[in-house]
Amino acid sequence: MYLTPFYSANNSLITITPEQGSAFAKNVSDDFNPLHNPDSKRFCVPGDLLFSIVLARLGLSQNMSFHYTGMVGKDVTLIFPDTEESQFTIIDDNDKAYLNASREGRISHDITLIEQFSRAYVAFSGHSFPHILVPLMKKHDVMINPDRPMVIYESMAFELDTLALQSPTLELSSSLLEVNGKRGLVRLEFDVLEAGKKVGSGFKTMVLSGLREYDQTVIDHLVARYEQSKQAFFTDAKID
Repeated sequence: MYLTPFYSANNSLITITPEQGSAFAKNVSDDFNPLHNPDSKRFCVPGDLLFSIVLARLGLSQNMSFHYTGMVGKDVTLIFPDTEESQFTIIDDNDKAYLNASREGRISHDITLIEQFSRAYVAFSGHSFPHILVPLMKKHDVMINPDRPMVIYESMAFELDTLALQSPTLELSSSLLEVNGKRGLVRLEFDVLEAGKKVGSGFKTMVLSGLREYDQTVIDHLVARYEQSKQAFFTDAKID
């Protein structure tokens, strides 16, 4: 399973080091959010990694929803329940909740299918910034704090017409930003495609904080900084 390098398991107990979380974000999600840098004081495990581990351990259902209630930081031991229930929660060993999930419909434990679907979702999800978020912010004349860019994963859900999938892909169908003072809620809706045919749909929501008036020059610098960190990572990887 492609997730093996990115977490450690001891029965129901899961641990993810900052290095593992960062490696997943950069190598699998193509996500260079500074919150996922292992040396960040505010480091948090990528939500897409938690999502992928849930599917790998508990299966892929036709209808699923995930709501993130907390950010998993360093030195956290998570408890993944071994359950067939339609609703479950990922907590740590201090009973703090991080993820509420629900599921309905048929369920598959086919690891090949699960890997194909989770990779497709993660590839879509990891490209939110700058490709989708920057045009959205420009449209609404707001931007995140360039010195402390906070983009927090809130929730996602999907419905599949079938689990008979071979090479699913995700395609953005709409993007919305609702601004409320210094906070914004982004909703990205997507279609699930199999051989060009729509076989499902879903959405992802994110919270933006520290919003202020849009400044193209500042945004250009933020995007350039993001791309530079990305290039530096892959350059170092080649050298290693």
